[in-house]
Parts: sequence; structure tokens; C-alpha cells
Amino acid sequence: MLKKNMLLLILIIFLMIVPLIFNGDAEYGGADGEAEELITALNQSYEPWFSSIWEPPSGEIESLLFVLQGAIGAGFIGYFIGYMRGRNRGGNAEIQK
Repeated sequence: MLKKNMLLLILIIFLMIVPLIFNGDAEYGGADGEAEELITALNQSYEPWFSSIWEPPSGEIESLLFVLQGAIGAGFIGYFIGYMRGRNRGGNAEIQK
């Protein structure tokens, strides 16, 4: 099991580093900005439906908030799956007695 986990960890690191090596000069921006640029290029009279209530002071803070949101969501999903799995295992153990 440990070898399998280590192999998966190495694979994940490899998949994160390879794009940076082959495409190191690329700008890794969000899809929102790209979509807005494309829509504006296709239709110059386009106006967004709404604007943000609060604009983060920098791109780094925006990235931090995005990653934090993803981490909280992943933590919640992981907790829920673990809780349900533990509940199911506990219920099965009581039935087998």
C-alpha cells in the first residue's frame, strides 16, 4: 500500500512539473478572463450582466481565496466520504455479531 501511495505521489508531482518545463513562459491565467476577452472580440457592444461586489487587492490574494475555497470543499467532501464509510462499516460490524 505504501509503494502504491508513493508511486501516485510521484506521478502527481511529475504531472505538475512537466507542463512548467515544456511551457515555462506561458501565462497561466483563469478561464474567466479568457472568456471575457473572446466575447468582447466577437461582440464589441457586450456588457457584463453584473460586476463583482468586492475586488481583491491583488492577483495573489485572489488566488489564495480560490485555493482556500477549493481546500474547504475538498475537506468537506473527504470528511463526508470518510464519515459515510465509517458509518457503513460500523453498521455492518453490528449486524455480523
